[in-house]
Amino acid sequence: MRLQGKFAAVTGAAMGMGKCIAELFAAEGATVAVTDINLPMAEEVVAGIKAKGGKAQAWHLDVTGRAEVKRVIAEIVERFGKLDVWVNNAGISTMTPFLDITPQEWDKMHAVSGSGVFFCSQEIARHMVRLGVPGKIINNASMAGKRGGNAPFLAHYVYTKFGVVGLTQAMAKELAAHKITVNAVCPGYVATPMQERELVWEGRLRGMTTEQVFQSYIADTPLGRIEYPEDVAKVILFLASSDADFITGEAINVNGGAWMD
Repeated sequence: MRLQGKFAAVTGAAMGMGKCIAELFAAEGATVAVTDINLPMAEEVVAGIKAKGGKAQAWHLDVTGRAEVKRVIAEIVERFGKLDVWVNNAGISTMTPFLDITPQEWDKMHAVSGSGVFFCSQEIARHMVRLGVPGKIINNASMAGKRGGNAPFLAHYVYTKFGVVGLTQAMAKELAAHKITVNAVCPGYVATPMQERELVWEGRLRGMTTEQVFQSYIADTPLGRIEYPEDVAKVILFLASSDADFITGEAINVNGGAWMD
């Protein structure tokens, strides 16, 4: 098992990619803190992990609240004794034409997908440094963090994801002295509950059916299929494992070739 004896935490782990990451980590031997703003659903994920013989515990975590982030991370570290891996997965999306994005919509996006990554990363890094843990921080960015011009109606989302890619590099540089690696993944068109909503929104904004939008995602992906949460989770598992000990500051494309750099 690639994470045997490790302690890990995943934000936004009640569904979608976060759920898949937490389940894969547990299957690979890690004890997992399943955190989410929806505690009942996080507890369901934990129950599923335990039913398969894994180890996990659920925590309510709103990544936009700095005080709550500090408290919850302290609780997790105290409960587990340390944290080897932290995955910043929590995120939201809305689709709005650039000229119509409201200050409230902009602020909400930045609070979750921007500040939330910063708050969690800074706090867990402080604990890793204090405990002398050669830790790993992994950020779930997006293909939209590299190809902003091809992400219609997502200017506010694009802004945060470009920021996550840049923050990943800056953190990696500064935290390397403490043997903490920081990397990001950049998924493409992933089949999640979030994507289901986006298919409807984009269809309305572009005058297309949901199926037409879905097929356009596949047509934009050279490998010829929609992406699944498992495709992303497996790369995050690699980055969390000892196989990636000499990789830091990277933003790895996991998108079937929809964006190459």
